[in-house]
Amino acid sequence: MKFEDLLLEIGGFGRFQILILTMLCLPRINVPMHFLLHNFLAATPSHHCAIPHQEAFVNLTMEEVLLISIPRNLDGTFSSCEMFSQPQFHLLLNSSLQPENKSLIQHCQHGWVYDHSQFTSTISTQWDLVCEQRGLNQATATFFFIGVTMGAMVFGYLSDRFGRKAMLQLSLVCSVAFGMLSAASVSYTMLAVTRTLTGVALSGLSLIVLPLGMEWVDVQHRTFTGILTSIFWSVGNMLLALAAYLVREWHWLLVAVTGPCLLSIVCLWWVPESARWLIAKGKVKQAHRHLLRCARMNGRKDFAEDMPLKMYAQRMVLQREYMGNPRGNYSYISLFRTPVLRKISLCSGVVWFGVAFSYYGMSMNLTGFGLSIYLSQFIFGAIEIPAKMVMYVLVNRVGRRQSQAWTLILTGVCIGANIVIPKPFTSLRSVVAIMGKGCSEAAFTTVFLYTSELYPTILRQNGMGYTSFLARLGGALAPLVFLLDEVWRSLPEVTYCGVAVCSGAVAFLLPETLNVRLPEGIEDIE
Repeated sequence: MKFEDLLLEIGGFGRFQILILTMLCLPRINVPMHFLLHNFLAATPSHHCAIPHQEAFVNLTMEEVLLISIPRNLDGTFSSCEMFSQPQFHLLLNSSLQPENKSLIQHCQHGWVYDHSQFTSTISTQWDLVCEQRGLNQATATFFFIGVTMGAMVFGYLSDRFGRKAMLQLSLVCSVAFGMLSAASVSYTMLAVTRTLTGVALSGLSLIVLPLGMEWVDVQHRTFTGILTSIFWSVGNMLLALAAYLVREWHWLLVAVTGPCLLSIVCLWWVPESARWLIAKGKVKQAHRHLLRCARMNGRKDFAEDMPLKMYAQRMVLQREYMGNPRGNYSYISLFRTPVLRKISLCSGVVWFGVAFSYYGMSMNLTGFGLSIYLSQFIFGAIEIPAKMVMYVLVNRVGRRQSQAWTLILTGVCIGANIVIPKPFTSLRSVVAIMGKGCSEAAFTTVFLYTSELYPTILRQNGMGYTSFLARLGGALAPLVFLLDEVWRSLPEVTYCGVAVCSGAVAFLLPETLNVRLPEGIEDIE
């Protein structure tokens, strides 16, 4: 007897499942508020070199002081990283006469002055992470995603070994602890370390919430469950824009986005362990207790037989013995031991890398569209909801594979289009960017649902951990690619475009899972 048959007996999607999904959606909101926090935590406002002895220029306006102290860029704006070694008073007579003697121009010697009209403080203004130190600013996001990458491997394995719920609780508690420590950072090193550890902890939320919900619903409602859970990611995106708009100081912004994890910890006590996992681990009595609770809440009070569970548990034991693993303890190596599973693992890993790389590449580029950074963040979050609604129809009509491939390819096309659209066409660039963001989110929504259906129950969290590892690797590299604009201004966009299109092509190599039962063991895959 398959687990789906048991779910049908107790109600595959009733009040019990709705309660679980509601509780799991709360921690889901917390995830994007940290994952995309870099947009505001490390925002760099306009700045210029601090001008020494500025009080000597009391008869000059601020514009005139800048004119004689700061060289101009080719576009006429004042340089952010250079200053004149001595005041150039002749520029007051003719500002178009820039000094031909380059020796008069030097790097900032006395620090920087920042525009605080938009941000009270960020880590850029706190520790002067600009100009030569710009790489450290971008590296903050990379450190966070390195933590998420490590956490994906750790929580993927541990949740298959010790259970989904226990690891989800541990993830939430650690997220609160490290998030608050990040807010209390007194040095860049402390912030880098605590943000990395926060990434490790939050990876558990990102990794476990969807599979735990999916393992409690029947086949017909799997797509709905995946889409519903991902909608709350978009809600978190929009709430981040609101929180950042209201809280302009980076310490308190970290507190504001970490605090909701406390509510999630409380709500998680009502969420049961995955019955699928309990049965796969031979814990039949615990699974039976949760299934009886589910049956009562769904109005199926006649469900009291334990024979189907025993038959199912026995089948799992035989299956483990067949695969040469009588204890049922699988590792990441198991993902590559058999031919079909090996192909799935390799291809899904490439797809996840491409999805995350292009998604975070777009999500962390909120400028250049003629909109404020807060409005861009809100719109980028809001456009994801209709994109998810469209995917709800598409994945059930055209299938998971086609949806996954074409959303990634279209993401690359939109990124590529904005390379050739001139900068002055801000409205057109905004529309194309929003369309690309919608396609990118559609690809992310699909890949979570698709991957959870590709791997068997006994390896599902290992599979999600492995693919999430590659996704977070893509997320870690995405902010560093922005530094390539020093080589060629359009090189970052070209890179995002190429990776998105290539990974979309790889998605065509994966098997279709539309209306297919979740595989229980490796033999179901092979």
